[in-house]
Amino acid sequence: MKKKVILILAAALFLLPQYSHARRFSLSTNVVDYLNLCTLNLEASCGLNRHWTLNAGVRYNPFTYPRPGDDSQMQNRRQSYELGVRAWPWHVFSGWWIAGKAKYEEYNRGGIFSRKTEEGDGFGVGFSAGYSYMLLPSLNLEFGIGFWTGVRKYTVYDCPSCGVTVESGTKGFILPNELLVSFVYVF
Repeated sequence: MKKKVILILAAALFLLPQYSHARRFSLSTNVVDYLNLCTLNLEASCGLNRHWTLNAGVRYNPFTYPRPGDDSQMQNRRQSYELGVRAWPWHVFSGWWIAGKAKYEEYNRGGIFSRKTEEGDGFGVGFSAGYSYMLLPSLNLEFGIGFWTGVRKYTVYDCPSCGVTVESGTKGFILPNELLVSFVYVF
């Protein structure tokens, strides 16, 4: 399943017809995600024309940390995949932008504020907006904020290692999705 998603994202980015001289590519990483228990992240973008880009992103966090002072652990483990578009009023990779995307996330988080742990899958759509500031001809600094909404199937456990189920089910959600402070390399 994961390999198929990656292949579809790669095909969407690189096999699109080249109909515009404004076509450019970029790779970016969000510094704020690294502050979220070291979540690794990468987003690739492809300029479709002067005002639109196609974006594909991935976030991955496999890390578990011991909590200081006791024998429990904390984690915000996840893998998420996003595919979306951005509209640029001025020019791609320059100035203000608004975006929409589809997102899938598999997660396991807990132990941060309480011993309870939640794991599950989320599907939904997200919306964001921001600004891209050119530092150098091929390097931008990007700021943005966004949210996503959808459905999640989840299970809540009493602690990370005991396996006692407290709650499970399916429900809708609206959550903040991203706070962006990204470095973008444009080529």
